[in-house]
Amino acid sequence: MQRKKWIFWQFVRLFFVLGTVGLVMGCRETPSVPTPTQESAEPAPTVVATVEATAVPPTESAVDSVREITILYTNDEHGWMAGLQAGASAANLVGLWRTAEGYQPDGSFLLLSGGDMWTGPAISTWFQGQSMAEVMNAMGYDAAAVGNHEFDFGLEMLQARAAESEFPFLSANIRYKEDGSTPEDLGIRPYTIITVNEIEVGIIGLTTRSTPTTTNPVNVAQFDFIDYETALREVVPQVKAAGAEMIVVPGHICQAELESLAQDVADLGIHLLGGGHCNELLATEVDDIVLLEGGTALAGYAHATFQFDTASDTVVSVEYGVRSNSGGTADPIVESIVMRWQEEADVELNRTIGYSEQGVDRRSPEMQSLITEAWLWAYPAADVAITNLGGMRADLPPGDITLADVVGVMPFDNVIVELRLTGEQLDVMLGQDSAAVGGVYRDNFRWYLKATGEELDPDAVYTVLVNDFMYAGGDDYALLAVYDPDGYNTAINWRQPVIDWIMAQESSVDAPIDTAVSALTQP
Repeated sequence: MQRKKWIFWQFVRLFFVLGTVGLVMGCRETPSVPTPTQESAEPAPTVVATVEATAVPPTESAVDSVREITILYTNDEHGWMAGLQAGASAANLVGLWRTAEGYQPDGSFLLLSGGDMWTGPAISTWFQGQSMAEVMNAMGYDAAAVGNHEFDFGLEMLQARAAESEFPFLSANIRYKEDGSTPEDLGIRPYTIITVNEIEVGIIGLTTRSTPTTTNPVNVAQFDFIDYETALREVVPQVKAAGAEMIVVPGHICQAELESLAQDVADLGIHLLGGGHCNELLATEVDDIVLLEGGTALAGYAHATFQFDTASDTVVSVEYGVRSNSGGTADPIVESIVMRWQEEADVELNRTIGYSEQGVDRRSPEMQSLITEAWLWAYPAADVAITNLGGMRADLPPGDITLADVVGVMPFDNVIVELRLTGEQLDVMLGQDSAAVGGVYRDNFRWYLKATGEELDPDAVYTVLVNDFMYAGGDDYALLAVYDPDGYNTAINWRQPVIDWIMAQESSVDAPIDTAVSALTQP
């Protein structure tokens, strides 16, 4: 879909000079775009979709005040600067923007992120997001919403990443419980205003309200995550009063919430709402507000090009769509940064600790058992191990197993906590669908200990291992701290037993680890 050209506006001038009336409104459509599920870390499908929606054309006197702005939108980058597959890196994406969109950082473009920028593969996670901040600087990002995983490494690291980033971190709905203020001391602002092609663009960030249960709750205990609409009704007037002509809102919010929010704030004059958190790829429109989400892992992006009348602060026309990250020639500057960080990560993490012929799929029964049974192997005083499936973020690929591979599977800096639970309490915890469990097996709806074959006794007390994210209430495991308020922090990094168990198998090409991993799934 080509953008409107200069000749079109000459036609519009002549059209009004001749006194012609009765212009026809264009139809608004929604592209049919498949979207991944919330916890999917798979690349977005190869999709190219563009939809055009037209609004009332400018009057003759206003033609000269029309300016173009193109918004490029990604979210849930999760540190995948090297790409999920060859040819889909951050460097390739910049190259694709140049050829497909005509992207220039200082032109008529606005580059936004919907948050969750760095927790993911070892090249980002091992350096607590520092490498991703440098890559996004080089790509030319203008602003980013704060996602739940921005808090994974603690407030000190969030503050450090905000200081290193050459673009602001935004969230209008994160407030200190103590006084209701935005945590600007950490580098988080409610909004910013940027001039793009002579348009004063107000950018307001939003953060998912599920953050207290989707990052370590300890890290966000001092914050409230207030209602999105409440935050926007407070901040949008402030942004307009500060001179903003166009309002865009990048948010770390899933599609369903995004669509509902668009209906609730249709009267506020917001031109675009961006989403994130659920790894969805979409470009659509609700109540004259364009909605964008860019998928995940830099595997795709969403885009919207507005013809904006600065005289009346209205949209003349808009085109929007989505595109997969394929076919782009790698930008040499971004590529060199990625390669430098990859080399540094390889030096520290590219040590082989085992060999797998088949690999282990993310969140498969084999991966669940590998993690939980390794905990019990390293901590034999415990009876049961439970960990949340959401903490398993990647496959363990076939071939040599390295430290970097394990970090990619388990990127969060969690530690193991020892609890004492009754059989009755343990039965409640084992019933969670989002849990991987070790040390027990189920038969005819009853739980039995692997070590002894005995059925769980409701009145007996068992030693249970969980991660500190769960113990702090993450993923709706708040009952753990209620059942045992005196949980013991072992200070054991949750990855270390997995690394030690893999090394203990002394696997090789001639003796792969696959049989030993498969045996862990057996009662």
